[in-house]
Amino acid sequence: MGRFDNHIVLVTGGTGGQGSNHVRAFHAEGATVAIGDIAGERGEALAAELGERAFAVRLDVTDEQSWQAAIAETERRAGPLSILVNNAGVQNPAAPIEATDRATWERILQINLTGTFLGIKAAAPSLRRGGGGVVVNIASTSGVGGTAFYAPYVASKWAVRGLTKTAALELGRDNIRVNAIHPGVIATPFITEPAAGADAPIADFYSPEPYAVPRLGTPQDITGLLLFLASDEASFVTGSEFVADGGLLLGPALKHEAA
Repeated sequence: MGRFDNHIVLVTGGTGGQGSNHVRAFHAEGATVAIGDIAGERGEALAAELGERAFAVRLDVTDEQSWQAAIAETERRAGPLSILVNNAGVQNPAAPIEATDRATWERILQINLTGTFLGIKAAAPSLRRGGGGVVVNIASTSGVGGTAFYAPYVASKWAVRGLTKTAALELGRDNIRVNAIHPGVIATPFITEPAAGADAPIADFYSPEPYAVPRLGTPQDITGLLLFLASDEASFVTGSEFVADGGLLLGPALKHEAA
């Protein structure tokens, strides 16, 4: 018996570094997983790898009709949704506010913020039809503190925090819980490869040496927390935020000999 037997899960950005790990973990725990991705071929490949109880849905998170179609396809193939993971997100090339063009600003907010809003809006009726469920929004530690040169990304993730809390208040009486995870610097291509239009990856600007846990995070670090929040073990948890950053936001840790 798996924790998510008979659960229907939709993961957006389901073929990325973190998203694919989330998909595999839910599937291993017994869930039927809809792999949401804007490039359907990658989702189809992952679904074929996993086999039974996995299928791809083409999903542009910025498009309301695409969301409606993805939810309808999920219900047609598996039934009402149990869990939505709003994982899809993009980073802007590093630039000061004065050098950030409006098109970049709007693109980042469209995907990271509007995409999350549209996901909650589209998924809520399906979650109700299934008797309730869970939404987990993947935000960022950049949504808890500022990060120079990443204004669009920071603004989008701060806004996801407020959206999470509002949705939790609106949907709680429908037996739908809504929470957010704020990952730190996680070793995925999102961090280790340059964003579109950037010259260097984000990892070049961060050293984990000062962290209390002196390493970069792994997708498994975030997935473990996600599975807890999506499970009945967290049935009393909603509207909450969970930071998983190895101590990045705490500031430099003392070395043992200096303690």
